[in-house]
Amino acid sequence: MGGVARRDVVRAAVLGAGSAALAACGSPLDPRGAGADGEVALTVATNAVSGGKNADEADWITRWVVPRFERRKRAEGTPVRVRFAPSGVDDEQYKTKLALDLKAHAGPDVMALDGIWVGEFAQARYIRPLREVAGERAVDWAGWAQIDPKVRSLARFEGKLYGIPAGTDARLLFFHRPLFRRAGLPADWQPRSWAEVLAAARRLKRLDGVTPLQINAGTAMGEATTMQGVLPLLTGAGGRISDGERWYGDTRELRAVLGFYRDVYGAGLGDPRLQQEAKGRDKSFERFATGRLGILAEGDYFWRDVIAPKTGTAPMKGRDDEVGYALFPARAPGAGLGGRDHVSLSGGAVHVLNPHTRHPRKAFALLAALHSAAALRARLGDSAMITERDDVNDAVLDRDPMLRFAADKALPVTTFRPGLAAYPAVSLALQEATAAVVAGRSPAAAAAAYRSALKEVLDGDDRIIG
Repeated sequence: MGGVARRDVVRAAVLGAGSAALAACGSPLDPRGAGADGEVALTVATNAVSGGKNADEADWITRWVVPRFERRKRAEGTPVRVRFAPSGVDDEQYKTKLALDLKAHAGPDVMALDGIWVGEFAQARYIRPLREVAGERAVDWAGWAQIDPKVRSLARFEGKLYGIPAGTDARLLFFHRPLFRRAGLPADWQPRSWAEVLAAARRLKRLDGVTPLQINAGTAMGEATTMQGVLPLLTGAGGRISDGERWYGDTRELRAVLGFYRDVYGAGLGDPRLQQEAKGRDKSFERFATGRLGILAEGDYFWRDVIAPKTGTAPMKGRDDEVGYALFPARAPGAGLGGRDHVSLSGGAVHVLNPHTRHPRKAFALLAALHSAAALRARLGDSAMITERDDVNDAVLDRDPMLRFAADKALPVTTFRPGLAAYPAVSLALQEATAAVVAGRSPAAAAAAYRSALKEVLDGDDRIIG
């Protein structure tokens, strides 16, 4: 991949889109910003659509958030008409469309971004800090008291808040208890080091037809490789991916991570073919659900949406009894970043305001409505997930011991990806490094190749450490 494409995904997409694509993105914001009866008109957009991608989110916004917000504003004497703009497309398509809209001073008043896009959009000047758009009301919003500073960092770039985080998650090790019993491993397994993870995988290898361990690798897995594999391991080795605007290259911590990949795939503890297939991640889910995979490194999404007994894509009727979960161990006790024994990695979406909205006060009121405790509880219904609000988590997570474990044990030791424009290209380079090791290249050679790729991404050595 060329340096320009790697260096700035948003700007490259906008510059390469052409006027035809720009015209397809919708009209600039209505100068009057008003409906037919003089109501203020606002638009909210997320990558969701009823009956399709993230349908529950689309239905929640259109059936619960919007009508209640409109009724409240009407009762206050300041009527607002809200339109939901659905997408339901590939994330990169959605991202490019928003970038085109914002470049043209068009687009929705309130929109959802992946947390790792915040810095990229901010550096391209497509979004502005929340305080600059909405004023002091954004600082004084009572909801901030319920959002942990660590979770707020999802929406923070260079010390400034650009929006409100829309939930978060955690990375854990899931293990198949019936397979552990057959291999003579404990049902309450909690590894204290990478060596203990590998030792358990070697025991599982004795079972016929079982893949001992799945740690995502390669470019076919995409960002799942970086999120579920490289970055938790790097943190567990005491390393970082970046420091401000500088990026770590060929470091001993990265070589240790790549060494772990060699130990897994070079010793037949993982299936290298899965790492090369477009549907490899889904196949790993299916293997786990059907008792053919022993240990899986994944986010809590796997528990909530994949192996959920009734609604999962690979449902496990006996999930609650058959699936164990453990914290990601550091390389050795105390060897993790900051002297940690265990680590995690978190992500999530962020809702931001269009800096060109003609009604910033009301747009912020809509933004706040999306993050009210009542709205989040309504979205969850009888289910549970880790939301951005502590008060909601306190009310709903006891329904699900695994999510309570993730919130109480994993989030305190979690880290987040850097919201910088170069990150997507850096992430791809890390994926390529793991693919090289799975294919048989030495960790040292793969780490050196990563540094060369980083030099290309960053147009030189000035911002590379190591």
